[in-house]
Order: sequence, then structure tokens, then C-alpha cells
Amino acid sequence: MSKITRLTAGKSREKRVNVHLDGKYAFSLLAEVALKEGLRVGQELSDEQLETLTGVDRHQRCLNAAIRYLGYRPRSEAEIRQRLKKHGFDSASTDKALARLKEQELVDDTAFARFWKDNRESFSPRSRRLTKLELQRKGLDNDIIEQVISDVDDSDSAYRAALSKARRLSPSDYQVFRRRLGEHLGRRGFGYDVINETVARVWKEHGGVTK
Repeated sequence: MSKITRLTAGKSREKRVNVHLDGKYAFSLLAEVALKEGLRVGQELSDEQLETLTGVDRHQRCLNAAIRYLGYRPRSEAEIRQRLKKHGFDSASTDKALARLKEQELVDDTAFARFWKDNRESFSPRSRRLTKLELQRKGLDNDIIEQVISDVDDSDSAYRAALSKARRLSPSDYQVFRRRLGEHLGRRGFGYDVINETVARVWKEHGGVTK
């Protein structure tokens, strides 16, 4: 058995508590873990209890890191796994953290895929093919991807993608208009036929004429 002889605040940005056992510094824990576990000076801990404490701390740090990562925007499960691995967390801690996040509905690959697709359609329309590729890069299962992108209409998406670009182009030179708008749509993943159809439609709507 080891006795806690001192508890002091750590100096890192993360709120931690330094634990001293039998007069010597032993390890540090997240302050929230120390509080939850009710650590106090004079308390005796077995080797098994010490191992459990460090395991709880590791899990909480892993969970906190995942939550911070989710704070910027929704993430896929694969993105979170990659992030936690990069920060040195083992598979067991990652699995446990993800299970907790799924219980709280903070991680849901289907919901994430819908968020990604809807965000693209609203702010940066692109082709069904490119949307699929992006979701594949996020580590999503193909079944989820196909389900979510099934209603993406390339003609509609290309038209909406073309409108904002066309406003910055002069409708006086068709060749320049077509080249620049075509390159813009090509970068969004649209095919040749859709690009031609869209350019012709937008050119006509913007009163394009050869002067």
C-alpha cells in the first residue's frame, strides 16, 4: 500500500493534480479525475487502485481530446481515431471514448455524412462524384455514402455553383466566359456534358452576347 502524502496543483494549461506518495512525487491526474475519485491526503492506495486511477485518467484525457476536436465541427469516427492516435492514445482508450461519444450522439457517421453533403450543397456545390470522394477520404463506409448522396443532382449543383462565378465574369466574350466558368466547374468535379449544358444556360440567362 502507498499513502498519499501531498496533493498539489499542476502547472500545465490542463488542470491537473500532482500526487505524492510516501513523500515523493508519483504521478499527476486530471483535476476532475482526482475530484471524482475523492483523493485526499492520508489515503492509502493499493497497486491495483493506482493502476485503475491512471487508467481512468488516460480515458478522461482521451475523451476530452476528442470533445475538443469535435468543438470545431462534426467529425467522422475515422477522423477522431486518426486524431487520437496522432496524440498518442492507444486503441483501447480510443474505443472507450468513442463508445461514450456515440452514447451521447456526438459521433454518428450517417449524421456527419449528411452534414458534410448539406454544407457543400449550401455553400460550395460540387458533383456527386467529388462529394463521394470527399466522404471516402473521411473514412466513411460506402453504404452510408451512397445513401446520403443518392439525391445529389449534378445539373442542379453545377448551376448553383456557376451562378456566383458567373457574376464576376463579363458576358461579352463567350470563349473567355466558357473557359473560366468551365474550369471553375471542372474543379468542382463536374463532367464535360454537365459543364457544357450549364455554361450555355448561364450564358443565356446573363444576356451573353458577342460584341
